[in-house]
Amino acid sequence: MSKRKRQPPPDPAPVDPTSVDPAASPATVFDELCARHADTLVRQAFLLTGRPRLARRAVVRAFQLAWQRWPEVAADADPAGWVRAVAYEHALAPWHRFRPRRPLAAKGATPEDRALLRAFLELPASYRRTLLLHDGVGLGLYETAAEVEASSRAAAGRLMHARERLAQRLPELGLAGRSPVRQGEMLRVRLGELAAAQEVRVPAPRAVRTKGTRTARWTTGAAIGLTGLVAAATAVTVLTAPDRYAPPPQRPAATSGPQPGAPGDVSDGSDDRARPEASGAEPDAVSTPSAGPRKGRGARFAPAEARLTPALR
Repeated sequence: MSKRKRQPPPDPAPVDPTSVDPAASPATVFDELCARHADTLVRQAFLLTGRPRLARRAVVRAFQLAWQRWPEVAADADPAGWVRAVAYEHALAPWHRFRPRRPLAAKGATPEDRALLRAFLELPASYRRTLLLHDGVGLGLYETAAEVEASSRAAAGRLMHARERLAQRLPELGLAGRSPVRQGEMLRVRLGELAAAQEVRVPAPRAVRTKGTRTARWTTGAAIGLTGLVAAATAVTVLTAPDRYAPPPQRPAATSGPQPGAPGDVSDGSDDRARPEASGAEPDAVSTPSAGPRKGRGARFAPAEARLTPALR
């Protein structure tokens, strides 16, 4: 019994600017662009990441950004290529590595397709993107190099190394010993079959436009509010800050008592006669501390006779 092969969906034709009705509104042209390319871009983003939700979120974000910059996108020679580049950039952003990863989900795929997807996801991000654009989407080498922002030689090197790794990882693909043109044709069929097996759900174009407009308004309002807050804080700082340097007040030096002859000194010299040093008399032996050094804690509580000098006992 022969196994029925899934046929990859045909690539939608790019939007020709000359075929667009000049009287059509921007919303109508955008809705047509979204309806024709959203499903295909979600499948391509799934091949890059292996995560259906991330693929859908990346494509929706790309179309929202396209609607916010519609004058620029509408004037582009390939609006679908503009959206594709933004979707790929968002899908391969490095911060997605910190999000929890779920088991690889490839609904409706055969074991051979799952093996191909695992081997494809093991390639570096630059290899995956180059191989998908050239062999999956069908772009030429120069167009692929321009979209990945690399030279033609670098793009050709990534393409060659990616095919070699897939041939070593999956010998059953039959890529070994084939010409580069034949390898590209075989990978185009296999990647197309793998993408066609994935069920995608994309919001309606009107919902994408509405959310994009709301996001743009919220971002603009937040930027204006933050600018006003910074301006208010700057104005308050300018109004409350001193306009000249004020030296700190000088503090008087601390003294142990009134100095002789100072205005606060009211002594008449009678205290000098009362002090033993002034009269030349011997100081009271009982009140004189011992001249020897004190050692230990017990010296503080010694009796008065023990603290007298030998000459005064």
